[in-house]
Amino acid sequence: MNYQFGLTKTFPCNYLPEQSERLLVAVDEALHNSEKYLWLLHNGFRRSGSSIYKPHCEACKACQSIRVVCKQFTPSKSQKRLAKKNKHFTVKVSHELKDSYFELYSQYIEAFHQDGSMFPAKYEQFNDFINSNVCDYVFLEIYDDTTLISVAVTDVFHNALSAVYTFYHPDYRKNSIGMYSILEQIKLANHWQKDLLFLGYQIDDCQKMNYKTKFYPHEKLIDNVWQITQVE
Repeated sequence: MNYQFGLTKTFPCNYLPEQSERLLVAVDEALHNSEKYLWLLHNGFRRSGSSIYKPHCEACKACQSIRVVCKQFTPSKSQKRLAKKNKHFTVKVSHELKDSYFELYSQYIEAFHQDGSMFPAKYEQFNDFINSNVCDYVFLEIYDDTTLISVAVTDVFHNALSAVYTFYHPDYRKNSIGMYSILEQIKLANHWQKDLLFLGYQIDDCQKMNYKTKFYPHEKLIDNVWQITQVE
């Protein structure tokens, strides 16, 4: 069966300053369901809201999809220390988008992404970015006592999870909440007997994205083939 895709115009890359970016977008409504979106994930796509895309740049192949093989995952010494450091936090799974999330999201964008397209935070944009009609998703909440400090939006499939976006209170940056959220998503995947956790794109020359390579074993999609990397 042939599906319809579209190409965006070229625009400045958000991750590599000297590069340009272009996206291949799955515009066919037949692809906007859980089964087909999972197939697209396996082929290097991601979602933003209900838009499904992947980089399709003319002169650059730096973006590589990366996923953790959850059943084989073994935390490193530093990851064990991080889990111990944050063991006083409470982790919950919510199935609904709560009003309290937007304030947390606004604080996160204000602190860390003033130079990005999401600044200043607007509720309509936030709602469109998080919600989706292509698959089921949950919100992995982290609490310090009764205070919500982090939310990880996570798509759910029959054999996999996909990390969509994590935002947290700036005061907890020292707790490496992004890394900790991935550890908790892996734990959730194993609890729900899911094989994989998709982490989106990784770029070797973009330091702020390289934390994704710290979870072993992981697989990268290179030249349309998933290649596994065991513990170094």
